[in-house]
Amino acid sequence: MKTLSPAFAEALASGVTTLATCWRIRRRDGVVLGFTDHDRPLVYDGVGHEAASGFSASEAVARADLSVGGLEVDGALTSDVLTAADIEAGLYDGATVEIDLVDWSDPARRLRLSVGTVGEITRLDGAFRAEIRSAAHALDAPRGRLFQHRCDADLGDARCGASPLVRAATVTAVLDRRRILVSGLADLADGRLDRGTVTFTSGACTGRGSEIRVHRVDAGTVEIELWRTPTDIVALGDTLSVAEGCDKRFETCRDRFANAAAFRGFPHIPGNDFLVASPTSGGPADGGPLVS
Repeated sequence: MKTLSPAFAEALASGVTTLATCWRIRRRDGVVLGFTDHDRPLVYDGVGHEAASGFSASEAVARADLSVGGLEVDGALTSDVLTAADIEAGLYDGATVEIDLVDWSDPARRLRLSVGTVGEITRLDGAFRAEIRSAAHALDAPRGRLFQHRCDADLGDARCGASPLVRAATVTAVLDRRRILVSGLADLADGRLDRGTVTFTSGACTGRGSEIRVHRVDAGTVEIELWRTPTDIVALGDTLSVAEGCDKRFETCRDRFANAAAFRGFPHIPGNDFLVASPTSGGPADGGPLVS
């Protein structure tokens, strides 16, 4: 149940419609943006809310059983601060959205309607639709350890502890939107950078990056294929920082990184074939230890 301040309750009881909806977006990089469906900008708590920005919201859904509810927000990409490039770059992924009902004649009188997190965003013909998930969506996130053959840590994080190889490279050719040829990496073996990351350090894509889908080396020519299409044009001469990846296998952790002691997987867990196999003398299901 929501509690109204006396001033806001008085405004509602007056019968005069002076209400507007405001959306405040807090991105994970610290940027805060405000939008409103009012025809003039509104400012409160030190944040300006851009007017007539084309925002509209569906009916909010809340459920008593704590299953994920929320709403969808539709809007046109007419704002200078809300761009298709930023959406494609993932800058709004996981952003916090605060939705307020505001008395535009006195923005100090307002009611917090809901707080959610940006989920899936789709774009079509100059417009977008963003899913706003309720706080209950956090209950669906995996918690605790994953018992699996491969490691569940990220290369280079605190649980892993290994130091991945990081190299500088320069774009020498652009094959298509996701495939580029680079210099500076010819000494690395084919596939060494698979599952790694690329961050552009110059050019139109500066500061943005992607995971590496495939790293190919052929007669000294190095090709990198990205998982995500860059939001801007990659040009000849652009520089980038490239970090190697890991396939999260125990053998890779042991042989390439000498980090077997910190391996966060369970490489000796019996698989499904072992579980359904009949006991055999001298075989994998003879009752003996799997690791000695």
